[in-house]
Amino acid sequence: MSTNTRGGALIAALVLALAACRGEDKALAPAAGEANPWPQVAWPLAEDAALEQRITDLMATMTVEEKVGQLVQGDIASLTPEDVRKYRLGSILAGGNSDPGGRYDASPAQWLALADAFYEASMDTSQGGKAIPVIFGIDAVHGQSNIVGATLFPHNIGLGATRNPELLRRIGQITALETRATGMEWTFAPTVAVPQDDRWGRTYEGYSESPEVVARYAAAMVEGLQGKVGTPEFLDGRHVIASVKHFLGDGGTTNGKDQGDTGIGEAELVRLHAAGYPPAIAAGAQTAMASFNSVNGQKMHGHKAYLTDALKGRMNFGGFVVGDWNGHGQVQGCTNTDCPATINAGLDMAMASDSWKGFYETTLAAVKAGTISQARLDDAVRRILRVKFRLGLFEAGKPSARAVGGQFALLGAPEHRAVARQAVRQSLVLLKNAGGVLPLQPRQRILVAGDGANDVGKQAGGWTLNWQGTGTTRKDFPNADSIYEGIAQQAKAAGGEAILAVDGTYTQKPDVAVVVFGENPYAEFQGDLQTLLYKPGDDSDLQLIKRLKADGIPVVAVFLSGRPLWVNREINAADAFVAAWLPGSEGAGIADVLLRKADGSVQYDFTGKLSFSWPRTATQYANNVGQPGYDPLFPFGHGLSYADQGELAVLPEDSGVTGDEGAPGVFFARGDTGAGMTLRLEAGDGQGVSVTQVPHALNGDLLRVAGVDHLAQEDARRFTWSGKGEAVVALQSHTALDLQRESNGDVMLLTTLRVDAAPSGEAWLSVGCGTGCAARVPLAPTLAQLPAGQWTRVGVPLKCLAQAGADVARLDRPWSIGTAGSMTISVSRVMLGALNEAEATVACPDA
Repeated sequence: MSTNTRGGALIAALVLALAACRGEDKALAPAAGEANPWPQVAWPLAEDAALEQRITDLMATMTVEEKVGQLVQGDIASLTPEDVRKYRLGSILAGGNSDPGGRYDASPAQWLALADAFYEASMDTSQGGKAIPVIFGIDAVHGQSNIVGATLFPHNIGLGATRNPELLRRIGQITALETRATGMEWTFAPTVAVPQDDRWGRTYEGYSESPEVVARYAAAMVEGLQGKVGTPEFLDGRHVIASVKHFLGDGGTTNGKDQGDTGIGEAELVRLHAAGYPPAIAAGAQTAMASFNSVNGQKMHGHKAYLTDALKGRMNFGGFVVGDWNGHGQVQGCTNTDCPATINAGLDMAMASDSWKGFYETTLAAVKAGTISQARLDDAVRRILRVKFRLGLFEAGKPSARAVGGQFALLGAPEHRAVARQAVRQSLVLLKNAGGVLPLQPRQRILVAGDGANDVGKQAGGWTLNWQGTGTTRKDFPNADSIYEGIAQQAKAAGGEAILAVDGTYTQKPDVAVVVFGENPYAEFQGDLQTLLYKPGDDSDLQLIKRLKADGIPVVAVFLSGRPLWVNREINAADAFVAAWLPGSEGAGIADVLLRKADGSVQYDFTGKLSFSWPRTATQYANNVGQPGYDPLFPFGHGLSYADQGELAVLPEDSGVTGDEGAPGVFFARGDTGAGMTLRLEAGDGQGVSVTQVPHALNGDLLRVAGVDHLAQEDARRFTWSGKGEAVVALQSHTALDLQRESNGDVMLLTTLRVDAAPSGEAWLSVGCGTGCAARVPLAPTLAQLPAGQWTRVGVPLKCLAQAGADVARLDRPWSIGTAGSMTISVSRVMLGALNEAEATVACPDA
């Protein structure tokens, strides 16, 4: 019956009324005259009666405690094999900063030994309980990227530029092999987000702004990771289970804010942001990860209409839904340790990373109280067990005894690196080639400059050995080539020479310079931007290019980034400009395209095409292909080859940015406060002054501030407490800051400081938001241990401040240091950062 008839409209109204009576979300009930936008997908695995009987038989013997345990996933930094043995947990994960022994550079053998230990605990029935193998998940998102020596592929934004789904399939196969070799059988990949605002810190995790490109890639990557359904390779010992993520709308949040709200009509939500899910489901993806974000104000971890009715119902998803890191705690009415609503909404396994014990206890209580029904519990457990049986875990033995367990020669194997090198070559996008400066003759004297020239960590980006990808050294990448090393190898082989000089200095004038620069590594919300302006307030890379050009040296700019950024000035200054994205371990792939063969012929041409539109101004955040008024600088699909005319008219150098647009999460840097911040000196009674210039003083000499040098002239401030009474130095925000998402995990409040005179008494670091919600941690013990006169990054975990009483959802004083004694410290930077960026960590007070 057509719903545009009177009777049809009445039926539609009755459907809506019935849904309301049942307390269901109305999102999937179309209005009169509207078609349901959710696609019907054919799940590729036929029902297996024998498998279902095995599950039924096992579940008939399981206690409610054992069933609840299957729903809980804990992080290896917050639980032990003994915990798995006692609570019969269903899964463990290694978060971005979680490693064996707490070492980011733990050996592959240590990883495998840890996997064995957790598996053996899950199968140990000596204390009672059923032998149900634990499943180990990890963010192998561009290769098995947590492991030293693994092959590191370009991040997804670069793979999107290749337009080569079959290459994605091969990358998935290699990632699966290297993951299995180190003991894990589950990767939290692929990301099938369709980023629409390039300020989003996870833009590089998306293949493209185009849903069509994402849809083409999704099935290929799932099949590469898992094997193809219907073949003997499907979920065998050389493959892993995939997790398509993040369901749903993560790439469409307002202002590109990670974990924010995606305000959008349902039909557009499905067309744009769900594009990757039907092909991934049709390829047999075994898990899907719920997203942190909200859709129209409702958190996805609590969205029954989408998790259950759409994903499992309409789209026939036959795997299980896993949460993201404590994402359930963001559901209205929930906490990290208590959220029956997320299970009732359709989450099957909660990523209760550091909250697993409390979540287990409250979930068990909710089942016993009937808040979570027995039917919902059994459905979730059945889905989880079904995946474990499909993967053959019950017969597989411990990870080290499986098909490729312990075959560490697979990590960075030559044939794997060759595929990654191919991916680098095909991902490069040429935006300018004035005078045909490229390709370069390798027999020349080539200067390789810029801070990205010989830094594998920088070219690999976030999610590399740790969450943010920071703090690594060259020795951490034994199976890799930096961009400089790749150029040097080929130049030397051809009779030329490559000279490394990060700062661009030289004694003998080079024939050409390759300047490698770009974004430093970041992940998730720590990469969120306010504008697309490259390095606001820092034009050192531009000046380097200009200085070399002024010396009469042709310059080829190689730009490393996780998104298109406004770099018109740098493009104008260089002779050639290459968008290299985040290429991973194979920097030599760039040399393959930039350099000719020794005989002068072209090795490899540029074939990469933009998968994201390049902005005309730094404020053109979300100008995507297909939208009304589409007008980028370089359109989606653009990319020159050597056959193209490479000249480019001079680009406008007005960024379009007005006012103070500092980087988010940076509260003080380069001698100045961040946007919307004021530096204050205050006495113990709260009376004080705002610092508008230096030197400055409070109440004579109670607290004084002066300029001091760190990395540049007066880019830091020295604070001197006289000891004549309590005083604090504080950063006051003009508007309240919501740091809830940042306090969920290992994000730290980092202060780059130097101790000039240690405190004579108690000192503290605090945050505040008015009366009744301030929190402080003792600072004197940490400062006393630091070497005098040496700059150090001191970190305080935000979650410690939250535990100490701070309302992190409305901080208006995000940083303050005080003492009643005498003390002198110099401060050059205050910012939010990753755990591994802190050289000294302030101990959390007891909760």
